[in-house]
Amino acid sequence: MEQILVINGPNLNLLGTREPALYGGRSMADYWPELVAAFPRTTLELRQSNLEGELINWVQEAQGRYHGVVLNAGGYSHTSVALRDAVSAITVPVIEVHLSNLLAREPFRHVSLVGAVCSGSIMGLGLDGYRLAVDHLLRRG
Repeated sequence: MEQILVINGPNLNLLGTREPALYGGRSMADYWPELVAAFPRTTLELRQSNLEGELINWVQEAQGRYHGVVLNAGGYSHTSVALRDAVSAITVPVIEVHLSNLLAREPFRHVSLVGAVCSGSIMGLGLDGYRLAVDHLLRRG
C-alpha cells in the first residue's frame, strides 16, 4: 500500500474559522475523512505545525518512507530557504498546495521559494487541491 504524507504549515490549524471568504468554511478535520475515502488503497497521514523546524524534519523524514508528500507550507512558502532546501534534499516527489490563488493576492505572495523546487504546484482550488495532489502522486508511479 502506498503512503502519502500531507503536511500543513502555519495557521492551517485555523481552517474553517480563519478568513473563510479566502480559505473556505471547512476545517481540515471536516475534509480529511472525504480525502481518505477517495483513496481507499492508499495510506494518508496528516501532520500540521506552526513551527518551521518541525516542517523541515517531516520533509526530511519522508525520504524512503513515503511515495510522495503534499505540502501546504502556508506563509513559509514565501520566506523559508531552509524548507526549500529540505525539499531539494529529498528524492520523494513533493507537490505544493495552496488553498487560495497566490497570484491574485498581495505581491509578496506571488513568489514561492518552496514551490520552485517541488514537482508541481496547485493553487486556488481550495481543499480540492489536496485530492488533486494525491491523485497526481499516485498516477506518476
